[in-house]
Amino acid sequence: MSNGKDIKRRIKSIKSTSKITRAMEMVSAVKMRKATESVLRIRPYAYSAWSVLANLARAFGEYEAGLLEARKVKNILAIIITSNRGLCGSFNAQIIKKVREEIENPKELKINRIGSEKIESDTPDEKLLVDFITVGKKGENLARKLKKNIIASFPELTYLPNIESVRPLSKMVIDEYLAKKYDKVVIFYTDYVSTAIQQTKIRQLLPISKADLEKQISEMGNPKEEHKLNEPESEYKVEPNPKEVLTHIFPRLIEMQIYHAILESNASKESARMLAMRNATEAAGEMAEGLNLTYNQIRQMKITQEIAEISAGRAALE
Repeated sequence: MSNGKDIKRRIKSIKSTSKITRAMEMVSAVKMRKATESVLRIRPYAYSAWSVLANLARAFGEYEAGLLEARKVKNILAIIITSNRGLCGSFNAQIIKKVREEIENPKELKINRIGSEKIESDTPDEKLLVDFITVGKKGENLARKLKKNIIASFPELTYLPNIESVRPLSKMVIDEYLAKKYDKVVIFYTDYVSTAIQQTKIRQLLPISKADLEKQISEMGNPKEEHKLNEPESEYKVEPNPKEVLTHIFPRLIEMQIYHAILESNASKESARMLAMRNATEAAGEMAEGLNLTYNQIRQMKITQEIAEISAGRAALE
């Protein structure tokens, strides 16, 4: 059994750690509030953008060119959104698990099929090329472990980015797709449901998929009337011509999808970190209480032993 000095030293160390985790919990709570406010403000606009994008994809489906062009899948570009640091519970672990499930098992690969209602891949799974764009250093480390090519990394977007800071990422994605370097672009992110619940998601960004967008909207749960997808009552009239208009509007809507995914992940990350620090603080308190009890028991045993020795000595003198 440890002596009293060792236990007191451990109690002091645990209490010091508890103060640190408490401070980190308070900082995370402030960041979480800002992150959740940002994502809740952007959601109505993002949902409307999804609806517009899906309706345009349906209305102008015959213009199968540019960002609407669905090709046979040979090369895939995957965007991974993680955090730069740990200490955020299972946030990074869940998204890493999701990526590994898709990438490490070529025969079970599903990202070459999601959202492709027109053209399926006829390329053998093991020959599919998957490159990465990472948001967050944890995702970058994962891509390096998987020995995958990283064409760009954006670690600065892990906390409350603005739409302008996301624009270089979205431009790179769109340019790479239009150059036909990649046949599909998907994004791995974490959807914020509540402080205690976050869900890992994988979405198709390009080609613009009506099926995947409709799935996103249906997963909203009782979407508002303006976000629902209905058959258009009349045909769209576009001037000067559909190609020119869609060339300008589609990149803005893709940009909004990426921005929304980053904000959702940021809110999830800060929520997970706050809960992790709270659990760590509570665990430290329980551990300190247990050690205090052990220390008091040892102290009581020593006191009892000393009393017994004093009593025995007195009895011997009599």
